[in-house]
Amino acid sequence: MQPRIPRPAVIAVAVVAMTMVTLLGLLAPALAHETFERGEAGRALAAVVSVALVLGLYARLLWLNLMRRTTPVHRFGLAAIAAVCWALPLMLGVEPGWGNALLVPAGLIAVVLPLREAAVVTGLATVLTPVYGLVLGLPALNVLYEVVGVPAAAFSGYVQVWLFHVVQELREARAELARSAVGEERLRFARDLHDVLGHSLQAVALRAEVAERFLERDQGRVRKELTEIQSMARDSVRDVREIVRGYRATSLRTELDGISAVLRAAGIRCERPEISPELPAHVHEPLGWVAREATTNVLRHSAATWCMITVWADGGRYWLEIANDGAGRRAHTDGGTGLAGLAERIAASGGEFSAGPVGDGTFRVAAAVPGEGEGA
Repeated sequence: MQPRIPRPAVIAVAVVAMTMVTLLGLLAPALAHETFERGEAGRALAAVVSVALVLGLYARLLWLNLMRRTTPVHRFGLAAIAAVCWALPLMLGVEPGWGNALLVPAGLIAVVLPLREAAVVTGLATVLTPVYGLVLGLPALNVLYEVVGVPAAAFSGYVQVWLFHVVQELREARAELARSAVGEERLRFARDLHDVLGHSLQAVALRAEVAERFLERDQGRVRKELTEIQSMARDSVRDVREIVRGYRATSLRTELDGISAVLRAAGIRCERPEISPELPAHVHEPLGWVAREATTNVLRHSAATWCMITVWADGGRYWLEIANDGAGRRAHTDGGTGLAGLAERIAASGGEFSAGPVGDGTFRVAAAVPGEGEGA
């Protein structure tokens, strides 16, 4: 099972927290030495305050850029972090590990600065950081580590922010796809309704105008026009009912074709099940509605990565089951009318309906419709 995608804020908190743990791991040996072993209160206080300032400002800048709140002022924050990190080994010495502080600002270069500018700054930092390390007296192995570490840290910072934004855009794209599918269906229904009623109502209005003109002169013509108006009105009502019946009546096979395509387009793994050609006609409409509503819930109210659809016959009943791994992101049965309406529809046809989480993050919708022999 693939993990579900959390909300962007949750991912951002995790990214910032993991970054802080990594930076603290770089500086922890030197900080612990100053605090617990050297025993000089002034140096220990300076070390603690400096590290806290660097980590706090680093976390703030990373969070703001993950949330797409980058401003030119953040350059000054990056400069402040670099100044403190480069001053630490100068003030406290390179042992036992303050040289690692020189690598800390590199992770924010490609996060705070535009890409082209970040590439230039990364190149300069790759050269200047080892040179400064040699001036401070760092061992040759540490200097070599910085030559590799500065571009690696800059690239890592850029990639983690880029991946975060990609995930956020995918979530937005899936939500937009769901809204688009609903909007297209509404437009189709509105177009069909307009095509039928527009002509019919216009004809009724013209007949009524004719009847009004002959009201005082020719009562027979008026009766004829009123008869025509009645006939046209009945025809319009019949046409509207046909449209509504065509909109509501559905083929389960057609629904599943469209559903599987929409889910795959939204990045959700789904295989369309094979439908037996012997499936009774009365089964298609109620189970098609179940499939349509359940899929809408998957797209709108979950962060599912897979959806499994199964159709089978058992004991004179025809079953449809739709399961996905989107339970827990948002309640599917939190007072909405969709699933409640499905339950009423299936109950009216003498069938069974159930919906709810079944554990392990899976949400299941199941419906059964009786065969011909059970009063269908």
